[in-house]
Amino acid sequence: METALTRLVGVRHPIVQTGMGWVAGPRLVSAAANAGALGILASATMTLDQLRGAIREVGSRTAAPFGVNLRADAGDAGDRARLIIDEGVRVASFALAPSRELIAELKEAGVVVIPSVGARRHAEKVAAWGADAVIVQGGEGGGHTGEVATTVLLPQVVDAVRIPVVAAGGFFDGRGLVAALAYGAAGVAMGTRFLLTSDSTVPDAAKARYLAATVRDVTVTTAVDGLPHRMLRTDLVDSLERSGRARALVHAVRRAAGFRKLSGLTWRRMVRDGLALKHGKELSWSQVLLAANTPMLLKAAMVDGRADLGVMASGQVAGVIDDLPSCSELVERIMKEAERVRERLTAVR
Repeated sequence: METALTRLVGVRHPIVQTGMGWVAGPRLVSAAANAGALGILASATMTLDQLRGAIREVGSRTAAPFGVNLRADAGDAGDRARLIIDEGVRVASFALAPSRELIAELKEAGVVVIPSVGARRHAEKVAAWGADAVIVQGGEGGGHTGEVATTVLLPQVVDAVRIPVVAAGGFFDGRGLVAALAYGAAGVAMGTRFLLTSDSTVPDAAKARYLAATVRDVTVTTAVDGLPHRMLRTDLVDSLERSGRARALVHAVRRAAGFRKLSGLTWRRMVRDGLALKHGKELSWSQVLLAANTPMLLKAAMVDGRADLGVMASGQVAGVIDDLPSCSELVERIMKEAERVRERLTAVR
């Protein structure tokens, strides 16, 4: 199935595996790429040396194109961009809008730039700055999310920009792919669906929690880091919502210190990143400190398998997923179903 997305990045199918922190490592990314999708490596939790090693590991596992997700507000975003240029990475994706200068630097080196956005005005801004495509995530998506549903946000963005638009938030099968194409999208991006595959390194205990969840077990809370965050409702989330702000901040400081040690960041760099986050999101310092806590809470569940000590970012689709196929099986199934749906619609016409 050829679309503007497949032509732009050189993949076989209009499907993107999103760059989920602690989840989208070399094994999952290379499996998605080998299946014909665009795999995106998550880099925010890696040092520069770890990122270089992860990129090379993906390259040793697949000859297909793949991308790296970067934090545009990170103090070393420029260093990371130059690293992926040097390593010949095909795509740079961003969770926040990169600067006009960073987009220009990447594009000059032949890297395809695909920021993720949650509002029409953000899509218009990055398109005007030269982004090659955008991933637009509606409120159904996991992690930090907005209030507008994909079915409302997607057509807004498609009508507003003249670059390929990839739909995210609520997609898990071939029917959703065809629906997104009908709205004018060039493909779909999926996080939770790829997390729940046999190629994902998320511990089995955590996967079991996702598979057991219903759509009512996926909630949006601001208790974790002060921002709307879609995740599974667990005892820890309930506890954080009941805790006073002072108690939450004490725990946040401890976990932020742990993340500093794990990531190799200096306190100065963490403060600088916090300033950028504070300015970009208009957060209080309390919220910035809570945000620094989030990576460790995610790691506890997604790496260590301790759902009782961590949080589990999740799209609403977790409530309708009940199996763990390989990436190859998943992509093949989606594409076959999409073709059946297209044939049925043609017959109706």
